[in-house]
Amino acid sequence: MAEKSFKYIILGGGVSAGYAAKEFANQGVKPGELAVISKEAVAPYERPALSKGYLFPEGAARLPGFHCCVGSGGEKLLPESYKQKGIELILSTEIVKADLAAKTLVSAAGDVFKYETLIIATGSTVLRLTDFGVKGADSKNILYLREIDDADKVVEAIKAKKGGKAVVVGGGYIGLELSSALRINDFDVTMVFPEPWCMPRLFTADIAAFYETYYTNKGVKIIKGTVASGFTAHPNGEVNEVQLKDGRSLEADIVIVGVGAKPLTSLFKGQVEEDKGGIKTDAFFKTSVPDVYAVGDVATFPLKMYGDMRRVEHVDHSRKSAEQAVKAIKAAEGGGTVEEYDYLPFFYSRSFDLSWQFYGDNVGDSVLFGDSNPSNPKPRFGAYWIQDGKVVGAFMEGGSGDENKALAKVAKARPVAESLDELAKQGISFAAKI
Repeated sequence: MAEKSFKYIILGGGVSAGYAAKEFANQGVKPGELAVISKEAVAPYERPALSKGYLFPEGAARLPGFHCCVGSGGEKLLPESYKQKGIELILSTEIVKADLAAKTLVSAAGDVFKYETLIIATGSTVLRLTDFGVKGADSKNILYLREIDDADKVVEAIKAKKGGKAVVVGGGYIGLELSSALRINDFDVTMVFPEPWCMPRLFTADIAAFYETYYTNKGVKIIKGTVASGFTAHPNGEVNEVQLKDGRSLEADIVIVGVGAKPLTSLFKGQVEEDKGGIKTDAFFKTSVPDVYAVGDVATFPLKMYGDMRRVEHVDHSRKSAEQAVKAIKAAEGGGTVEEYDYLPFFYSRSFDLSWQFYGDNVGDSVLFGDSNPSNPKPRFGAYWIQDGKVVGAFMEGGSGDENKALAKVAKARPVAESLDELAKQGISFAAKI
C-alpha cells in the first residue's frame, strides 16, 4: 500500500480536471506539487465530443484529438504534457474513501494520497434504468453515454447492428444528439420521452415544435408522454424489445438511455455542506471545509447576476469554474484575491446540420422571432425571455458568430423590452444594438 503526498490534488478526470491542471501550469507549479487522480484510463478530455464527432460514420473524432483544452481553443494536454509540466497524472485509480479532516484520499487498491489543497472535480454520473428497478434494464446493448468507455460501447454496437433499429430513451441533450448520430449512421430511430415536448428544461413549446418536426423530417420517430417500463432480450442476452408504459412495444437492436445525471458527491457526504444536490461553495469555489474546493457539475455556487445559488451541468461552466478556483487558490497564497465568479449561463448543441446557443435565464414570457420553418434548408430563428419588463434570456438557431456574441451581450445587460411584439419584429437586430 503506497502513500504519496502532494501540495495540490485534483480529483476527477473530466473537463474541469483538465482545465484546472492547465490553469495550475499557467500560474506555475513545481514538479511533484500537483497530481490529477482519475478513475478513467485516459487523460482529461472534452466530453462533448462523445455525443457528436465521436459517433460520426466517417471522419470520427478520436483521442488524442480532443484532449483538454482544445474545446476552448487552448493547448492540447496529452498524457506526456502533464509530465512535461511537472504534473503527476494518476489514471485508472478509483478513490473509494475521502477523509477531508485528515486531508487523505484512499484508492480501491489501498493507496493513500495526502494533500494540502483539494479540488473536487468528480463531475456527474448517468442515471440508470436499473437504479429504478426497470425490468430487463440489465440486458446487453442498453447503453449510456458519459465517459469514453461508454462511447466505445456505442460505436461497437453501431457497427455490430448496422442499419438496425434503435430506441433512444429521453428527450433532452443526450436524446436529441444521440438520435441525430444514430440516424446519420443509418439506424431506424425512435425517441421516447414522458414530457409534452423535447428539451423541456430549456425549450418552449414553440422552439421544441421546430426540432421535433425537423427530426421527424429526418426520419426520427418521436413518442411523447410515456416511458420505457421494461425490456425483453434474445436468448444471448441482447435487448430485442422495449415495452412502453402506455402498452406499446418497440423492436430494438440498440437502446440508448439519456434520462439525466447526478453529481458524484457521495465520497464527501456528512463532511462538507451541501445545497441543491451539490457541494455548496462561495464565489471562489471554496467549500465549507478549509482548503477544499469544488468545481464543475458538483458545485452549487452563487450565480451573482441572479442573486441565487445554482448547480450548472455544462462544459462552459466546468471550464470556467475550474480556472476560477485555481486562480483563487494561487492568489490567496500570495495574500491577494480575485474577482468573484460572475457567470452567465450558456448552453449549446449541434445535431444534423443544426446548431443553437442559449444565454441567460429561461424564465418569464417568451417570444419567437425569425424563420422557424423546419423544411427550410438553413433555418434561422431565435427567442427572447422577458421577466419584469427586461430581457433575461436569448436563444438562436443558425446564428453567426457575431449574432451569438450579441445574444450573450443582451442576456448579460438585461435591457428593458418595450413589448413582446416589438421584440418579435426586431429579432436579432434588438440584441445587435445593445
